[in-house]
Amino acid sequence: MPSRIEDYAVIGNCETVALVGRDGSIDWLCCPRFDAAACFAALLGAPEHGRWLIAATASDARISRRYRPGTLTLETDFETPAGSVRVTDCMTRRDGGAELIRLVHGLRGEVAMVMELIARFEYGMIVPWVSQLEDGRLSLVAGAEQLILDAPVVTHGEGLTTRAEFAVAAGQTLAFSLGWQPSYRPPPPRFDVAGALEQSSRDWATWSAGCQAHGRWAEPILRSLITLKALTHHKTGGIVAAATTSLPEHLGGSRNWDYRYCWLRDSTFTLQALLASGFHDEAHAWREWLVRAVAGSPDQMQIMYGVAGERRLNEFDLPQLPGYAASSPVRIGNAAAGQVQLDVYGEVLDSLYQFRRKGIPGWTPAWDLETALVEHVALIWNQPDDGIWEMRGGPRHFTHSKVMAWVALDRAIRSCEEFDLGGATDRWRELRQTIHDEVCREGFNVACNSFVQFYGSTAIDASLLLIPLVGFLPPDDPRVQGTIVAVETQLMRNGLVSRYDTYTGGDGLPPGEGVFLACSFWLADNYVLQNRIDDATHLFERLLALCNDVGLISEEYDPIDRRLLGNFPQAFSHVALINTALNLSRAIGPAHERAAGD
Repeated sequence: MPSRIEDYAVIGNCETVALVGRDGSIDWLCCPRFDAAACFAALLGAPEHGRWLIAATASDARISRRYRPGTLTLETDFETPAGSVRVTDCMTRRDGGAELIRLVHGLRGEVAMVMELIARFEYGMIVPWVSQLEDGRLSLVAGAEQLILDAPVVTHGEGLTTRAEFAVAAGQTLAFSLGWQPSYRPPPPRFDVAGALEQSSRDWATWSAGCQAHGRWAEPILRSLITLKALTHHKTGGIVAAATTSLPEHLGGSRNWDYRYCWLRDSTFTLQALLASGFHDEAHAWREWLVRAVAGSPDQMQIMYGVAGERRLNEFDLPQLPGYAASSPVRIGNAAAGQVQLDVYGEVLDSLYQFRRKGIPGWTPAWDLETALVEHVALIWNQPDDGIWEMRGGPRHFTHSKVMAWVALDRAIRSCEEFDLGGATDRWRELRQTIHDEVCREGFNVACNSFVQFYGSTAIDASLLLIPLVGFLPPDDPRVQGTIVAVETQLMRNGLVSRYDTYTGGDGLPPGEGVFLACSFWLADNYVLQNRIDDATHLFERLLALCNDVGLISEEYDPIDRRLLGNFPQAFSHVALINTALNLSRAIGPAHERAAGD
């Protein structure tokens, strides 16, 4: 069996990321672009598909780990009868390339160690050509990619693997680095590896010092913000949904998607989390990415883009990889990019409106774009779409989608009224009321005493929890309260919330998945708006307990096997964590601000 998803930590340089197992093995590393081909893909197969292991050889070694406070520098301690050693990992950028840094420091006694480097480009397919440079470093080349290993120990080749056995005594430090760069460039000079690690730690600590979240949950808020920053591209401002592809929502199943892209749906929640925590530079960069990505004809707006705003996200399978825990297929790209999902228009309009409410100066290109988008919503709002969950069972009139079409009109109207912007407000107000009336008539089932997943249905959907959070109806509306009860009685499994009933297979996919963690945070947010603070706190602390030992959380959770599922770490889950913590910590949190009617 592979390592559990929660056994991984993440390191990164705001250009790409790597996943480090509790056992000291880096099992996942993309080339410097989140959605680029992987150099290490053992996460989705076996060690022969690429990994970099540095660990104690003792089979009975006790392992503990932590991040240095306020940083993305990971420390893993191996405690053995003969002694103890610490492996410190981080990732930096240098001269247009990326560097993985691993320092091995002896703490006590003497510890026997092993290093194994298995580099495989193009998702485990290509074995590189290995040669030794004049200065003793190793060059690993395949096509356009090159890795350069600088190891302070004697290495040898064995079965298409670079190996080394060595010992580390107390007080001794060995510095390893593995750099990536295009293969046509000459190797960069050696550098101060230990110094680069310390500088990276200082940079992260300086950034973290800007966090304005304090109080009871300050630590998990900051860890989630650091994770968001790690998933942000330092040049484009894009924030990818997760660091990985094809980690399953159901072990052994086929609900395996590539999440290394930027979803428009995440925009408002992400902006609220960043702005409320004091990180305005990242919020500005995300807004600019957003406007660039969706620029063009409104009818061509996608639900997701590449980290630089790329539109071609063609989906294909990798049959050479068996997938995590034999969950296949392994997918690259995401065909959902071609779906029509009405809710993203509301998210874009709402996110830019929230910017204005925070007193951040407007941006003319943004309003020009917004007016074009809202006019497009006026043309398409009454058409079926594929919905928030990207179902592959065909378009329907999803209630949440119609609610978010209402949000698009509402935020455009508010922007005109509150910030003296020009628009067809009379016509927009009439259409806003038309949409509201239809949703309340067609999307609410009197017999169920709840809003339902789509018109004419009796199914409950956790996206309906967003109705009060976006201000469509007030929290004390009986229809909202009935919907919360329906979610509690029909979608909760072991105290956590499923997106919808996936066990019927009615969404065009094989049945079954874990509970969706962002939905559970949304329920806690609803409890806050209902003034059920004890219930909100209890649920939030239950969710916090699902984070792994270094504070990371994935997309979903299996309450039966008690393990994380889905892509990891998941930005949407960490954003939801931040916002719920702020809702509980402040008299007026993100939920109150977004739900405010004026």
